Amino acid sequence: MTDDGKPVSAPAYCVLARKYRPKTFADLIGQDAMVRTLTNAIAANRIAQAYMLTGVRGIGKTTTALLIARALNYPGQPSIEMPELTPQCEAILESRHMDVIEMDAASNTGVDNMREIIDSVRYAPVSLRYKIYIIDEVHMLSKSAFNALLKTLEEPPPHVKFIFATTEIRKVPVTILSRCQRFDLKRLDAALLMQHYGNIAKLENVTIDEESLRMIARASEGSVRDGLSLLDQAIAYGEGSVKSADVAGMMGLIDRSRVIDLFDAAMSGDPAKAILEMEAQHEGGGDPETILNDLADFVHWVTRLKVVRDSALSDPSRTEAEKTRGADFAARFGMAHLTRAW
Repeated sequence: MTDDGKPVSAPAYCVLARKYRPKTFADLIGQDAMVRTLTNAIAANRIAQAYMLTGVRGIGKTTTALLIARALNYPGQPSIEMPELTPQCEAILESRHMDVIEMDAASNTGVDNMREIIDSVRYAPVSLRYKIYIIDEVHMLSKSAFNALLKTLEEPPPHVKFIFATTEIRKVPVTILSRCQRFDLKRLDAALLMQHYGNIAKLENVTIDEESLRMIARASEGSVRDGLSLLDQAIAYGEGSVKSADVAGMMGLIDRSRVIDLFDAAMSGDPAKAILEMEAQHEGGGDPETILNDLADFVHWVTRLKVVRDSALSDPSRTEAEKTRGADFAARFGMAHLTRAW
């Protein structure tokens, strides 16, 4: 209660994907090539007029765009090293600075929306060094909207920079791409994601076992945000303690050893055992599509063990059962059998 007797409202909960959003390029994991290029470009004052960021969902395109906007407008001079979080930096990262204009192309697809940008670029920024336009899902713009943007994009005023983000780079006209410096943000491997999610769990004072991290990292398919959403859900499900059985039940997954048993039955030509195992997994809460995806993943894993054994065995995202039994299958089955299974 406050002094005047009013109840104190609890602070709004912030999901993990937003709470642990990178504030500097040092916090941005798995994108070393892009960070190095930007570091060298800014140090040499070779700052492009437009950047194109592309990659799968949840990989950090919008986050990277905000970090670039912060770096270009860092007090003193543009810099990748940003040790101090100034009020302007904070406003940029929270998407509330008037000189950093964010636009969703999915809901602003027309030429009139581009005309608004073209009309406004002539005005200098209010308080920053550069006025930044961040256009998300830029591939959703219409053909006429792209054409309207061409001339401004090629020769913008010196105080204006454009940053585009898209998951469908092939849908962006080549005339736009040729005017941008392109960065392909890569999927993160499971080992890096496991480490990242484990660190966040520690910061949240949550105990989580390695198998849970492995399942979440694998289910995220290289997307940081997808994995953080799953971790958020798992923490709520487990009430502060995340166990692999709970994660498996939450995501409709089956124990990996059961998937290996199903693979063994199918590859050994025992249809009765395979059907009974499939039925048992389904009755136990396993989603059929997920089971088939796991089977395909295991076929790929066995193929890797057959072709690049040493490299595959060093993968920390795989369980000991997968490594041991997978190596046995790789020795038993020929490449023709594995290809047909795939």
